[in-house]
Amino acid sequence: MRIRIAMLFALFLSFLIPMSPAHAAVGLHVSGTKILESSGSAFVMRGTSHAHTWFPTQTGSFAAIKALGANTVRVVLSGGRWAANGVADVTNVISLCKQNKLICVLENHDTTGYGEQSGAYTLDQAVDYWISVKSALVGQEDYVVLNVGNEPFGNNATTPGWTQATSAAITRLRGNGFQHLIMADAPNWGQDWGFTMRDNAATVFAADPQRNTVFAIHMYGVYDTAAEVTDYMQRFQTAGLPLVVGEFGFNHSDGDPDEDTIMAQAQARGIGYLGWSWSGNGGGVEYLDQVTNFNAASLTSWGQRLFNGANGIAQTSVQAKIYGGTIPPDPSDTTAPSRPGTPAASAVTGTGATLTWTASTDNRAVTGYTVYRGTTQLATSATNSVTLTGLTPGTAYTVNVVARDAAGNASAASANTTFTTTNGPTDPGTGCTSTYRTTNAWQGGFQGEVTLRCTTAVTSWRTVLTYPAGVTVTQNWSSTLATSGTTFTFTNTAWNGAVPAGGTTTFGFLGTWNGTGTPPTPTIS
Repeated sequence: MRIRIAMLFALFLSFLIPMSPAHAAVGLHVSGTKILESSGSAFVMRGTSHAHTWFPTQTGSFAAIKALGANTVRVVLSGGRWAANGVADVTNVISLCKQNKLICVLENHDTTGYGEQSGAYTLDQAVDYWISVKSALVGQEDYVVLNVGNEPFGNNATTPGWTQATSAAITRLRGNGFQHLIMADAPNWGQDWGFTMRDNAATVFAADPQRNTVFAIHMYGVYDTAAEVTDYMQRFQTAGLPLVVGEFGFNHSDGDPDEDTIMAQAQARGIGYLGWSWSGNGGGVEYLDQVTNFNAASLTSWGQRLFNGANGIAQTSVQAKIYGGTIPPDPSDTTAPSRPGTPAASAVTGTGATLTWTASTDNRAVTGYTVYRGTTQLATSATNSVTLTGLTPGTAYTVNVVARDAAGNASAASANTTFTTTNGPTDPGTGCTSTYRTTNAWQGGFQGEVTLRCTTAVTSWRTVLTYPAGVTVTQNWSSTLATSGTTFTFTNTAWNGAVPAGGTTTFGFLGTWNGTGTPPTPTIS
């Protein structure tokens, strides 16, 4: 009876609360139970989460997630509980989302399990973080959703509780000028088994002066029956409040989620969903990886289910209109694209090459291409050209291309082409070859990445990058840095010096430079 009374009260409030922002929306916003773009077009999230804060060099994941059909990526960030993601990194993440035509849900993971998990941050501390990176966020309201804090309460009672703390966090964000669509996670490790969010969402929504908050439920073992999944979604729709499934899996340590019902009901109701998670899981839940070792060509059974199964991402995802939109997938479409032309290789270096080919055609639309070396995926592209990176110097590569459409139909593979990379610079002290690439650039700044491939087993390594005048390295990771003018010597840390014969290791850095256009490429020695 208590639950019924609470729901009747929430329903009553929903008639009193305006279901659209109090002023003209500047970007993504809610209207009733729906999320709309600034143009007024409905947008339904279909995507996954990427653990960026722990794997900052896995920037290729954004393109890979897009290539499998997602329209949204939820990006794990930290303000200090783990290595903090500063303004430059957040700027880079947003740029990667936009380059790959993904809506970017940025979430602060520091709050996970507050009140029960040692070291967890409060929602108020999460707001401190968002304010600290505000310069990267303002103006991105069409592309970015702020997920204030991941699973912001555990199972223990706290003061203030979820309702008061979430309301205060949203009010403080609005007071600091944030106009983004805000996503509020449920308590109880995101699963809301005590129904705190379900029964108090209307109060939190009313606390947002812009009425622009969407609520996120994480569905794991608590939601192991169709009845539980359906009832939770129906309660929000009855109350006229917006809901997304911010995380879910096919299995969990606390039970067996009913992923089939989660996906089917979300599709039927126009509710967004974001699976957990792309790759890199640990602590006994490695089975939640959707791909193995961040390799999009190595989908796990969970990845296959999420991306290619019934009511999955490939079948139901529609690209945001801000990126030009796409033709909605048609489950009845069984016509494969035509065979792509034979790829031609150009600009071959020790570590890369550019491939171009004659585009495929399709009865609806070709959505992208995958380049293979045998059964190994080398790259994906939305167009009939791609630049390969991270190749091994002095190595022959025989490759082909496969096209795909929105329904997941794949073409016949193109004819093969073979090219051989040139020899690259090698550190004579270790037998490790260093290859450099710029992973992102913006006015006056850039992010670089170096991969070492070792022909013999080593216990330590170094790479020296020499830049022209005006370049400064401001931050580095997975390495130790010594600087002399514009010569930057990177050596291993205590934990990543050992590389086996035939193995690789990667480090990255952020830099600034004086100039415009493309940042300079260093000399490697």
